[in-house]
Amino acid sequence: MFREEIRDEVEIRGSPEAVWRVLTDFEAFRDWNPFMRPVVGVASEGARLRVQIRPPGGRAMAFRPRVTRVVGDRELRWLGRLWMPGLFDGEHIFEIEPLGPNRVRFVQREVFTGLLVPLARGRLQEETLAGFREMNRALKERAEAAGSG
Repeated sequence: MFREEIRDEVEIRGSPEAVWRVLTDFEAFRDWNPFMRPVVGVASEGARLRVQIRPPGGRAMAFRPRVTRVVGDRELRWLGRLWMPGLFDGEHIFEIEPLGPNRVRFVQREVFTGLLVPLARGRLQEETLAGFREMNRALKERAEAAGSG
């Protein structure tokens, strides 16, 4: 089985709860998130989402992942598949790690597995990583502004 992981992280001044509120308010993504919008659904295990991503310099793509793990104020995961399991699966993972009082590390990563991964490797590394970086910067700005207001 082929595997590729894309990962980016950012430190944010704010509590895990404040970052979690911004991350799981999918309806507000259209106001601040340059990479992932819209996201329709709820952050609840088993829920099916509608997600559209807009990688910088790439084409918009829509998919319907299922939420697989929710640990309040800490972790959110969903799994999307192309056509059938094992062809091209993507597990998207958001993690909030407390670093100290009012400071967290936000990690966004995706683990791609399946037969088609080698064909998409270059695009994943460039476009998807650029999208993660844009979203992480925007999340940082949004969460820090919410914490200071």
